[in-house]
This record gives sequence, structure tokens and C-alpha cells, in this order.
Amino acid sequence: MPQEPTPATHAALRVLTAGSVDDGKSTLIGRLLLDAQALMADQLDALHRRSAASDALELALLTDGLEAEREQGITIDVAHRYFATPRRKFILADAPGHEQYTRNMVTAAAGSHAAIVLVDPTKLDLTRRPLQLLPQTRRHLLLAHRLGVAHLILAVNKIDAVADPAATFHAVAEALQTFSAQAGLEPAAVLPISALHGHNVTRRLQVPWYRGPALLELLEALPVPQPRRDGPWSLPVQWVQRDGDGTGQQARIHWGRLAAGTVRLGDAVQVHPGGQRAHVAALWHHGGVALQQAHAGQSVGVVLDRALDVSRGDWLGAPQALQGQRRFAATAAWLDGEPAAVGQRAWLRHGHRWVQARIAAIEHRLDLDTLQPAQDAQLAVNDLGRIVVEAAEPLPLRPFASDGPEHGALLMVDPGTHRTLAALLVA
Repeated sequence: MPQEPTPATHAALRVLTAGSVDDGKSTLIGRLLLDAQALMADQLDALHRRSAASDALELALLTDGLEAEREQGITIDVAHRYFATPRRKFILADAPGHEQYTRNMVTAAAGSHAAIVLVDPTKLDLTRRPLQLLPQTRRHLLLAHRLGVAHLILAVNKIDAVADPAATFHAVAEALQTFSAQAGLEPAAVLPISALHGHNVTRRLQVPWYRGPALLELLEALPVPQPRRDGPWSLPVQWVQRDGDGTGQQARIHWGRLAAGTVRLGDAVQVHPGGQRAHVAALWHHGGVALQQAHAGQSVGVVLDRALDVSRGDWLGAPQALQGQRRFAATAAWLDGEPAAVGQRAWLRHGHRWVQARIAAIEHRLDLDTLQPAQDAQLAVNDLGRIVVEAAEPLPLRPFASDGPEHGALLMVDPGTHRTLAALLVA
């Protein structure tokens, strides 16, 4: 039986569905909404009308809302759906599986706590050993892992559509676990499901060859990752309020979400990139609530004990905590149709700051088959690799793996077309 909810499991869980084209991602979300009774009567009526010509409900219609998605039978944009059970709330993100829309999957993964990566065994050569996973399955698994998704759930879908469900599940599960071990992943679970018919989605599958939890049971028990409260505090400034603090006294309030640590009244402050120093004179929560302290993950307003020139995009933090870097190495998920080039100019988005930068070197590309650095140092669309970037201004960077997205994640944008070139994770 699942454990009793803790504060970490009371919070809303952001869940991404990923995998290759037609693996059943949209159908799975539709099944979760239907079985959790999260659909309104008019939605159910519309679903039955649209599915009148089919033997089963076309559950993908609940998330594929674009006309082009329905015409082509694929997911193009990310669709978000919300539902709740007695145990917790969920925010579901249905990401496209087609390689052309990988950038949309990256967008959804960047804010997700868990990813359900689906595999359709009917597309695989089940007679081949070792069993080969589809390239997009491997790519989505690696992207979700590299983008910091805390919980990876591997779901073998369409288990009702194969002749020998037990043998098929064990073969695919072995291939997934082998790939995960090679890639350094630790899946939360590998489980069989049928999104179309609801097998093992909200109720456990009653078969002798699987004794694990149902998908929803697992999702209800997963903890939401909590920001680190230890170590020096830091806050990227999103907005500076100059018209008073709500008490009749004029003050500059620096609003943002704490990226790390705990800040208290009286703490010393250093501004990045200016380097000026001050102390925390007041802390505010929205609605004019005064605080004695605030922790990582909270959105707060910081009032300093003296007036300093601080603007959107600057950082506040404990002295010496924000060390700027201009040249750094990062894992790049290349998203643009044109390949990356050494010397290429771009804008970098870090926190709330935009700075100019250039690609100083392309160290390697990750081979999705061998999971080793490829000999050719070229990055094309949907490739993963390692690059060196030189920024025009120092940025307070920390490794993504240890300090999370606030300090360690960046976007690279083309200065002329404004296309997103790459998602960067500081190594």
C-alpha cells in the first residue's frame, strides 16, 4: 500500500508524458482524466460523439486540441491538463513525440517533476536480442534526465496488443533497464500499461507476471523535489518596486523567487554584477505580509538598508556566493534546424538577464546508440553535446546537477531571428 502523504506528496506534481510518435502519450493522459473522473459532462458527451465511429473512446482528442493535430493524428504543441485525486493534485504535460517538435518536449521537461516515457512494443523487433529501442525513446529519456526531471517512469504501453504480454514486458523492461544503466539513469519504476483500455493505469494489473503498483498509485506517492535550503542564499531579481512597500514608507523592494538557501532579516547582501554590499532590512510576502525569514522556492520581496542601483536581471545573495563566469562549458540540447558553428553569436537568457555570447568550441556530440562522445564535433538539430560558451558579461553560474536550474540552466537564442538555438545545462 502507498505510504501516507507527506508535505512533499501534498504538493502538485508536474508530470510529462514523453516517447516516440504514436506511443500513446495523449491517450494515456485522456485515460487518467477519464478514470479519475476529472472530465465535465459536456466533455464526456463530446468525446463519445467524436468516438462514435470507433470501437473504443479516442482519448487522445482530450489533449490534441489543434486542428493540425487532429488532421495528422500527432501531437505538435504541449498541452497541459489539470486534475486531482484525494491524495494530490497533478499538472499533466502532453509533449510531442515527433523529432521535428523536440524543442516543445524540452520546454515541457524543463518544468516537470516526473516524466512518463512510453514505449510501444508493437513497433519493436521483439525477436531481436538485445532488443533495440527507438532513437526518439532514447533521446527523450536522455533529455528528461539531463534537464533535471527527478522521477523517470518507464511505461511499456499497448501491452494488450501483443501476443505474449509477459514475455514482451520483460524483454522491453530489460532493454530499458540496460539503456538506463549505460546512461546513468535510475528509473523510479518500469511498468506495463494499456492506456487505451486502462490496464494498470488507475487500478493494478491482476496478472501473475507483474506485482508492482498501478501508474496513478505510483504518481500519488512520488515526492516533489524541494529546493536546497542549505548553503548561501541567492535571489534573481525579477522586478523592482519603487513606489513604496505598502506601509506608507518609500522603499525599493526587490522581488524574485529564492533560488537557494535561507535569507533572514539582517543578513548581509552582495549585488551581482555590481558587487555593492548592504543588509536585509525587510522581507515581504505577496499581500504585504512581513517575514522574518524566507526559504528557497519562495517568492519574496527584499528591502535593503540602503539605496543601491539594482535592476531586473541582477542577483542578490550572500557575500561571495555569486561568483561570475564569462567562459564556461555546458551540455547543449541543440534545437535549431541549422547546425551549431564555432564562433556563432547568440543571446543567452540566464535567470532574468539577457547577455550576448558566442560559441567558443564544440567539444563533442553524444552518440545516442553508444552513449559515447562521437568523433565528429558537430551539433545538428536534436543532438546532445558539450560546448564551450563565452559571454560578454560574467554570470553567477553553478553546476546544474548540484544546484538546479536557477543557476545552472540557460537558453541560447538567435539574435536575428529570435529562434531558440539550444537549451544549455552548466557542467
